[in-house]
Amino acid sequence: MSALPPPPYYAVIFTSQRTPVEAGYADMADRMVALAAEQPGYLGVDSARGEDGLGITVSYWRSAEDIAAWRRHAEHRIARDTGRSDWYAHYTLRVARVERAYAWSREDGPQDPQA
Repeated sequence: MSALPPPPYYAVIFTSQRTPVEAGYADMADRMVALAAEQPGYLGVDSARGEDGLGITVSYWRSAEDIAAWRRHAEHRIARDTGRSDWYAHYTLRVARVERAYAWSREDGPQDPQA
């Protein structure tokens, strides 16, 4: 799980349903995570995928401008186009501004002074 940066920041929520096509998917997914981490304004990522192929990936960004720059990145465009043609039956993408964030763990307790 990503560390919580101090708000405000943005979350890009990508929910997808995979097709049965596996060719190249894992390598491209790994490449996109590594490449995103090199981009200005990138703060982290959380991702999960069920056995039924439904996945949710949330990437965190400092600004809307940083998200737009990532969307225009040439390699990201290739991944998006290949995803549409091969890997995804459908997906939705949402961009949200995070105004407040907190965490809790059994070991550390609340990570929010208001909790």
